[in-house]
Amino acid sequence: MAPKKAMLVLFGILLISVWVLGSAIQARAETMNYKLYAVTIKADNVPIGDAEGHNMGLIVRSGFMVFENEEVATGYAVMLGDMAKGTASNSQYVSVTFPDGSTIIRKDQITIGGGTAPGANTVISEIIKGTGRFEGIKGTHATKGAKFIPGEKWEAGPKLIHEGTYTFTLPSK
Repeated sequence: MAPKKAMLVLFGILLISVWVLGSAIQARAETMNYKLYAVTIKADNVPIGDAEGHNMGLIVRSGFMVFENEEVATGYAVMLGDMAKGTASNSQYVSVTFPDGSTIIRKDQITIGGGTAPGANTVISEIIKGTGRFEGIKGTHATKGAKFIPGEKWEAGPKLIHEGTYTFTLPSK
């Protein structure tokens, strides 16, 4: 009889464990796809002088994003770059602000050229902070299809249009 009783107790503990752990709300990854339309509001390029074509640069862009669910947000990006002939290593911070005041802030590391193929680009993007409904956000960002359109006389550089996706999780409430 002892083995049956031990099995019933073990089964009861297992059943309670499954019920408790199964009832916890699991965070699942969400995605937000968007299109960005931005203008260059500041662009400075300073030669380093150690080699021809080696420059440090600052680019500031501002624009708006239209998400698949028709929500809109404004975006503000600040990029610092180290550029040489055919290659660049850029760091960029992007702040996205929604009408309710919530924000998503991300950091991008962008490498242009220098890869296995000429002009190869690598972007590593991480969401570093969120506020409001995005408090505690963790995730990544991916960009595709960047197009540059010549800027107007009053703009500091070209316009930028691209599509992107935020993939993230939010903490359970």
